[in-house]
Amino acid sequence: MPSTVKGVIARSKKAPVELVDIIVPDPGPGEAVVQIQACGVCHTDLHYREGGINDDFPFLLGHEAAGVVEAVGDGVTEVAPGDFVILNWRAVCGQCRACHKGEPQYCFATHNATQKMTLTDGTELSPALGIGAFAEKTLVAAGQCTKVADADPAAVGLLGCGVMAGFGAAVNTGGVRRGESIAVFGCGGVGNAAIAGAQVAGATTIIAVDVDDTKLEWAKQFGATHTVNAKNEDPVAAIRELTGGFGADVVVEAVGRPETYEQAFYARDLAGRVVLVGVPTPDLQVSLPMIEIFGRGGALKSSWYGDCLPTRDFPMLVELYKQGRLDLDAFVTERIGIGDVEEAFEKMHGGKVLRSVVVL
Repeated sequence: MPSTVKGVIARSKKAPVELVDIIVPDPGPGEAVVQIQACGVCHTDLHYREGGINDDFPFLLGHEAAGVVEAVGDGVTEVAPGDFVILNWRAVCGQCRACHKGEPQYCFATHNATQKMTLTDGTELSPALGIGAFAEKTLVAAGQCTKVADADPAAVGLLGCGVMAGFGAAVNTGGVRRGESIAVFGCGGVGNAAIAGAQVAGATTIIAVDVDDTKLEWAKQFGATHTVNAKNEDPVAAIRELTGGFGADVVVEAVGRPETYEQAFYARDLAGRVVLVGVPTPDLQVSLPMIEIFGRGGALKSSWYGDCLPTRDFPMLVELYKQGRLDLDAFVTERIGIGDVEEAFEKMHGGKVLRSVVVL
């Protein structure tokens, strides 16, 4: 029988979110229904509400989530009822050219549930990133469920988006190694996850750059060895000074702005790697001298979901968390109810929290 549950929707562009009844169908072939235990309030959800992703309103928001599988449809072998899972938005297809090349972390045809969740009047909902987890239950493709060891859902659920994006930007995309230096521009949830990843990987010089002293203090908790307030000093000069005059081996840009990307470009060492993980708006452009691009060598990369493979990375990072080597608890600024999402957006927009997490 389909379930009627509470969920948070964005009904129209820039309108406050609403807590309403939604209908979650029984899982069909290849699908799973998951009881949501916790879901982080991510900036991407705010982008959906603001109309910055697309215009497929109404959206069922929420995607950074963990919970327990309640039921599965025909043909599902990845998970079973009772499994504790983290939801992901990269359910690899196994058939596209990336998968055939043995690079499923770049899958170009990730899939979602076929059926639609709806409002009680039958209006179809667009789930954020194919998940829609600001709800007591949600319907997803079974491949969007990654089974992990039991752990605090409010903490490990953040691996579903922001923490994985930042950690992976440093470790998977940037390839930061033992003894290397890294600079991270933007010390919100994603940037601090990049810092945490660099520490786990063994980077010895970890430089946090922001314009907010509170965020720079957060960065120290995650492993930053140095901090630079870009309001008070030139971050490129500061990074060079902290790296023997050379620049950092890896620079992660977690802001998504042309001015910070340009700073990141000039703050790297020769043959260094620049990684863009901050999400820019479609109107933004960056201009760089081609001779500088050529002359500095190295690589300019973008990181999509931290270039992660959930089945590989989520269990590993949960194990690091359980060993005390990756402090996911520190990302959870507050635990809130499902009716508090709009207020959480305001706190996030004001830079007052790393993550508000809805606990159900």
